[in-house]
Amino acid sequence: MTELAFCTATALLQRLDRDAISSLELLDDFLARQADFGAEINALVTLDVDRARERAKAADAARARGNSWGPLHGLPMTVKDCFETRGLRTTAGAEAHAAHVPTGNADAVDRLESAGAVIFAKSNTPTYAMDWQTYNPLHGTTNNPWDRTRTPGGSSGGSAAAVAAGLSALELGSDIGGSIRIPSHCCGVFGHKPSWGIVPQRGHIPGLPGSRVETDLNVIGPLARGPEDLSLALRVLAGPDPRSARAWRLDLPAPRRASLPEYRVAAWLDDPLCRVDPEVRACHERVVERLRKAGAQIDDRARPSCTLGDMLRVYLRLLAPTMAQVMDDDQFRNLEQSLRSAPSGDAGGLGSFLRDIGIRHRDWLVTHQERLQMRAAWDAFFEDYDVLLCPVSPVPAIEHQTDAPISERTLSIGGEQRSYLEQFTWMGPFGAMGLPASVAPAGRTTGGLPVGIQIVGPHLEDLTPIAFAAALARECGGFEPPPAYRDREGATRAKVR
Repeated sequence: MTELAFCTATALLQRLDRDAISSLELLDDFLARQADFGAEINALVTLDVDRARERAKAADAARARGNSWGPLHGLPMTVKDCFETRGLRTTAGAEAHAAHVPTGNADAVDRLESAGAVIFAKSNTPTYAMDWQTYNPLHGTTNNPWDRTRTPGGSSGGSAAAVAAGLSALELGSDIGGSIRIPSHCCGVFGHKPSWGIVPQRGHIPGLPGSRVETDLNVIGPLARGPEDLSLALRVLAGPDPRSARAWRLDLPAPRRASLPEYRVAAWLDDPLCRVDPEVRACHERVVERLRKAGAQIDDRARPSCTLGDMLRVYLRLLAPTMAQVMDDDQFRNLEQSLRSAPSGDAGGLGSFLRDIGIRHRDWLVTHQERLQMRAAWDAFFEDYDVLLCPVSPVPAIEHQTDAPISERTLSIGGEQRSYLEQFTWMGPFGAMGLPASVAPAGRTTGGLPVGIQIVGPHLEDLTPIAFAAALARECGGFEPPPAYRDREGATRAKVR
């Protein structure tokens, strides 16, 4: 008799395939856990119980007939409340979309369902996915399953919290400034930010409902309890949008290496631009030491020719106009007018960033050219190295700071109060470069909070950082359930037959 709540999605699918449990039983188990623990975490905000149960029954009947719907056949899972889902309220945490019930699915949701997934709920997100904490006026605040006084991260915070607490088998998130990676780090789960452009964005809010723009910097990817689940989900999600698929296909390269000693690893564990908290640094150093002992070739001095500061500057300049797409015309004009009249450097230190919201297309192209030059530097770097290890965030999960505006929030890094916006520093540069990055658990602080490590890979070689995450997990340990949700009464009802 095996409890299922904290199995990987891959292991659950194996049990479904050998008829050790039914899709309906598995779904009902997740729903029971949501009834027990959902309110105190507030990770799942809109449930679709009746339709999910009917689909699970249909999945079981199809399996009994010997029919397969695809690699996710009958798997109950959830998706971030930024993805339009047919017939199910999709708000992106914004009051403007409180009553938005899409008539169609986002492309990514379509792909999950076409592969056989049973989507039974939406997970919480900050308003328009614009924060590293997860709270909004419609659905309230999501808590970290490791410590409910702390954030699970954002913006895919509901996604990471649901996976960590055993409320869902697999999650679909998005990432423009760390929104998959930081929640994975804060909640001790695996996450993958794909190379830009390999998963279609249609149906993701932001942009606005109905938008067909492929938003610069933004990507869509999975969060899970095992690295094998990241690979499984990415193979379902990746590929050209339906219109482009008439002419081309995506064939992701296989992982570069087969075993840990074969990997050529660069380690960039700290930087003067954004010092890392000593507890986080200690976790990363322990991981690097264990990898060395296991035979991995690690160079802790290797750097690309572009600096972290250069990449961050380009990232922020590209991000600013991207954020403007969720504003209506009046909001945009009012912001432009207020910034024109504001002295340089005000707006709580955000002035220069906000001014770039309205940059001319010529200026955007100049910045994009800088980005392309830096991408070439990364291409050269990855001729000598297979992956880069670096921090996700300078700190572990922080206590909730939802009352203060972003410009007034702080991080305590080694006892020093630093700007909340320093969370951009280890996230934004790799987003600007379009590079794939996986996050794997890397240990815990002395206070018991999870710490993740970021594994950056070569452009379009997404399966390499995922494979390295699997090798790292085998050597250093992977996902561990939060004790409060592993040990309590009523945690799991469904059992393997």
